[in-house]
Amino acid sequence: MFKEYRYDGSKKFRIDKEKTDDVSLCKDQDEALKRVLKNVKKIDNLQQKLFAEKKEGVIFLFQAMDAAGKDGTIRAVLQCLSPHGVYEAAFKAPSSDELSHDYLWRVAKQVPGKGEIAIFNRSHYEDVLIGKVRELYRSQAHADRIDMDSVIENRYRDINHFEEYLWNNSVRIVKIFLNVSKNEQAKRFLSRIEEPEKNWKFSESDWSERKYWDQYQEAFEDAINATATEIAPWYVIPADHKWYMRYVVSEIILDTLKEMDPHYPEVTQERLDTFAQLKKEIEAELPVKIPTIPTLEEAEKKEKKKQKKSKES
Repeated sequence: MFKEYRYDGSKKFRIDKEKTDDVSLCKDQDEALKRVLKNVKKIDNLQQKLFAEKKEGVIFLFQAMDAAGKDGTIRAVLQCLSPHGVYEAAFKAPSSDELSHDYLWRVAKQVPGKGEIAIFNRSHYEDVLIGKVRELYRSQAHADRIDMDSVIENRYRDINHFEEYLWNNSVRIVKIFLNVSKNEQAKRFLSRIEEPEKNWKFSESDWSERKYWDQYQEAFEDAINATATEIAPWYVIPADHKWYMRYVVSEIILDTLKEMDPHYPEVTQERLDTFAQLKKEIEAELPVKIPTIPTLEEAEKKEKKKQKKSKES
């Protein structure tokens, strides 16, 4: 279903060929919303099984240009999940402590345990996106032996090894790029200025960073082509229509959890026998049971049965 949006290294990603306003999988906004609501219920059910089974963890990673809709999409699709075993990690500009370590250090600390779901709002890819565009690595402390001209290529390789390591240790990663157009981004920036309730979302730095648009587009293209693999694929989702973007993301997350196929742990017969014994002990400690008062619906059903029997007799 998502073949056209999925990149796993088998085909080349060309960002200038991608339609940011595509709605080919669902052309009706109301229908898309209905599908999202259905998917959310299924996602919630599968997440509960995943947490109970505790065999595999998963990272849903979101990258995008400013105003593409990461936060809204995460809320719309994943807010249904239980706080048990689900958490969001937002990766902003690294702190001085984080900069004193290797760039994957802060990411490794957020890797989920088995049975858990981690939502990465930005990620280690910042170090090959803004890190590449603004050449931040050149001003960061490093050993004299480091070749500055090879930093980004080395990081692509590091990332592939890191994600393969996670896969080999029962953690999978699904990478989602919300692909918004330059024109749509400008409209969303404008709405953040004009609508008071959105003022807090707007930062002058977001607009100033826009002058690097072409360089960021190239950086996304390079990063996706260098790190798209079968075990850690990228999904490039059209983001000009938020309703469509959220629907597609819900399908990808649902499809991933279905593929993981979690189940509630089976209880052994020995365990069931223990439960039966414990049940007897618990019931023995309880006071005499007080008859429960039937609900109105139960009382009406009982009265109807009584009247039916009376007529038959």
